Amino acid sequence: MATPAPATDVTDVNDANDANDASHVPAADHVPAAAAADAQIDHGAALAYWNGISATDDGMLGGFGHISGIDLRGSAQFLAKLRRRNGHGTPLPLPLLRRAVDCGAGIGRVTRGLLLHVAQTVDVVEPVRRFVDCIRPGETVGGRGAVGSVFCCPLERWLPVAAVAGAATAAATTTTTTTTTGYDLIWNQWCLGHLTDDQLVAYLTRCTAALAPSTSSTATTAASDSYIVIKENMSTHEDGLDLFDDVDNSVTRTDAKFHALFDRVPRLRLVRTELQMGFPKELRLCPVRFYALRRA
Repeated sequence: MATPAPATDVTDVNDANDANDASHVPAADHVPAAAAADAQIDHGAALAYWNGISATDDGMLGGFGHISGIDLRGSAQFLAKLRRRNGHGTPLPLPLLRRAVDCGAGIGRVTRGLLLHVAQTVDVVEPVRRFVDCIRPGETVGGRGAVGSVFCCPLERWLPVAAVAGAATAAATTTTTTTTTGYDLIWNQWCLGHLTDDQLVAYLTRCTAALAPSTSSTATTAASDSYIVIKENMSTHEDGLDLFDDVDNSVTRTDAKFHALFDRVPRLRLVRTELQMGFPKELRLCPVRFYALRRA
């Protein structure tokens, strides 16, 4: 599940009709409450909301389907820069990753538009069955990567190490030459706002354990050159507060909050962050920031 969102008018927190998180509906109320924003998340209500959304790019992007190309190009550029800084500093085409996973994938917009072009196998995690039904195991785009395992499961319950182990078992019974030892890329976009702070820390801890070991000859044996990438809206509240969206039951976090949560995850290190550029200014969308993290 994914969507950009209009920025909050921070001049009056009692009139925040343009606020939103990593999710939609420009006309919704998004008023910070005295209680922690994430304490208000209702997973059942969030699932019910998404079950009522159309299984289209426009539905995934909250009515902003026309910016999908800009979003995907920005993601491709960020990922290329990230990989080239880690031993691939060559103008030659980057080799395909062995295995990636699209978390909160919705109907597979990012799976098809980005990940199948950069990885041999792309697993998918998505809690909404109607969206999962839009993605077929074995599906390819341009004959490069193929969709691997498809998990209909909320992120707070997904076990990535078990997913990798299952893929390794399946590979051992086939003639495939791909070795499955972990994920080279765990992609999370416009979905982590549905997790509470504690759930997000636990989720990132599980993801860190599921990263593939280093394949770089210059990396230490303890480090990983595989990445967790997060792409989320940023709260623009003037007092630095997270914002709760009571329409889709999600939270838009501040940059400072993300850094604080990353610090709580053992052996996880932030290696790159930058803003997505190129969205039309007249849309007044929230800032969207990338984070790339790797196992220390």
